[in-house]
Amino acid sequence: MATIIDGKVISAQLLEQVAADVIEFKAKHGITPGLAVVLVGDDPASQVYVRNKVQRAEQVGIRSIKHRLDANVSQETLNDLVAELNADPEIHGILVQLPLPKHLDEDEIVDAIAPSKDVDGFHSLNVAALATGKPGLVPCTPQGSMTMLRQTLDDLTGLHAVVIGRSNIVGKPMAALLLQANCTVTMVHSRTRDIASVCRQADILVAAVGSQKLVNADWVKPGATVIDVGINVEMLDGVRKLCGDVDFESVSKVAGAITPVPGGVGPMTIANLLANTLQAAQAQMSA
Repeated sequence: MATIIDGKVISAQLLEQVAADVIEFKAKHGITPGLAVVLVGDDPASQVYVRNKVQRAEQVGIRSIKHRLDANVSQETLNDLVAELNADPEIHGILVQLPLPKHLDEDEIVDAIAPSKDVDGFHSLNVAALATGKPGLVPCTPQGSMTMLRQTLDDLTGLHAVVIGRSNIVGKPMAALLLQANCTVTMVHSRTRDIASVCRQADILVAAVGSQKLVNADWVKPGATVIDVGINVEMLDGVRKLCGDVDFESVSKVAGAITPVPGGVGPMTIANLLANTLQAAQAQMSA
């Protein structure tokens, strides 16, 4: 059976370090790092995500300010709020919870956030910085996945990593981080021919497509490390349960190490969001 990569334990370690660094930051600068979270509409999943982020922020000593807007808010009003937060020196990080209602332009909002306050790491300039290996704010889920990989494997140099999915939020930044770690990286997606055979070559397999239990044991090389980024809902005996993009039951019998869902990558995402907020505050104070 595979070793379980426990995101709860690893994220708790990161949060402990962030909390200690926040205390040091406050002592040095006399201010508290501030995170503004913007929630548009009443999507239940988004409400849960925002609540968890706000709670964790308070636990590590980061001041969180939540802005809740109606689902029918105009693009102009949302843009104006982001501009206001950009100009506020007490706000060091800005997060606009996605997805947004369909009448709003997500790309426009993401690029309206000041790159220095873009703690999600989605702004075009932060994306470019990651792609070229320059300093910037890195998307939280790929960053958290890399932390888990390094704790599990130590040195990633020369390993073959296969990333399933090419999204701007996870797949592409994950590939960039793996390249920076000196992996040989292959990306597969819905148009890849014989995707299972490509995945079977992987020392590291990262699944990030949002397709319930897509990856089964036949896709995985014995001993591979599997990172499951997917969060899906399945019905079991009339009960809603979370599952990933990986069929945990079968793959855990083949893989060397694997992240569970829930309790794997999810906690790392929030921990890295707060680490990014502190990083943003430190950079702004030294600018």
